[in-house]
This record gives sequence, structure tokens and C-alpha cells, in this order.
Amino acid sequence: MPVISYDLPDRFVVGTVGAPGQRAFYLQARAGNRVTSVGLEKFQVGLLAERMEELLDEVLRRSGGAAPVPAVAPESLHDDSPLDQPVEEEFRVGSMALAWDPEDERIIVEAAENDPTLLDPEEPPEAEPEGDTLRVSITAAQARAFADRALRLVAAGRPPCPLCGLPLDATGHVCPRQNGHLRTI
Repeated sequence: MPVISYDLPDRFVVGTVGAPGQRAFYLQARAGNRVTSVGLEKFQVGLLAERMEELLDEVLRRSGGAAPVPAVAPESLHDDSPLDQPVEEEFRVGSMALAWDPEDERIIVEAAENDPTLLDPEEPPEAEPEGDTLRVSITAAQARAFADRALRLVAAGRPPCPLCGLPLDATGHVCPRQNGHLRTI
């Protein structure tokens, strides 16, 4: 299983291509001229950002405030620029892992390709899963900036229906809570 590794990349962001409702989400790491983009789902972006914030808060709490973890993202690390072009998807993310490295005082993010052999009940699981993995090591400050951008990106999508929470489309929305009907009193 090949590992695409970035240790303190120049840039590590999440971004989108397309209009709301048809957006494709990507994790993108860049070091010099080397750029890696992997595709993932919107819910994965939101979960990654939320868990990253929780992990940083826990590290800060357990260290009694001694760990080099900022409470908020430093302004100098805010990155609202679009993804580096061209966006060429290396693989589609199936699973992710997040960890704190206490030795280097960094966040480790791993995004692994979906292994189709795990979905086949006829095939016994292999000792070594197939597929690529993107592994990125970033500082706590970079992680706060990443999570801030990711949460804003997820929130910038289509507004949710106040009844069912599903996204509202400009072309209309059939709400399952109304069984497709608008009730009048």
C-alpha cells in the first residue's frame, strides 16, 4: 500500500470544485511543486474538521495549557485561496484517521483509499489492504486553520430545510416530513 507523505507541507487545505449542490470536495497537500489531491465526501470534511478541533482542545486540556496549541487559528494562517490547479484526483477517500504526535507536537492526518476487497464477502480480507494513503503531518496552528476553513466550506453549501434538514435546491424540494405536500391550516 503506497503512502503519499507530507511532513509540514507548504499548504494543506480542503476545497471544492463546482457549484453548491454539485460540488466535489478535495483534500489537497502541496510541498514545493508537488501537489496531491484526493476526493472525499462533504460529510467526511465536516467530521474531519470537528474531530480535529476536539483533538486539539483535548491536547490543550490535558497539558494544562502547556501544549503549543492555539485556542483559535492564527490570522496569518488563514487560507481562502482556491485549490491549486489542475485538480487531479489521486484516489477517493474511504477511511480517515487522526492522531496527535506528542514527540513532534503535530497532528497526523491519514486519508486512505477505499479498499474494494473489504466490501466483497466472498473474498477473505488480505493481511495488507490495497490502495493508497495520504499522510500529512501539520502543526496545531495549521490544524486550527485547516478546521476553520473546512467548517466554513461545509456551511457554505445549500441551506437546510427547516423541517427535515435536507439541503434545499433552487429547483425545489420535496420534504419527506411533509410527505411531499404543503400543509395549510
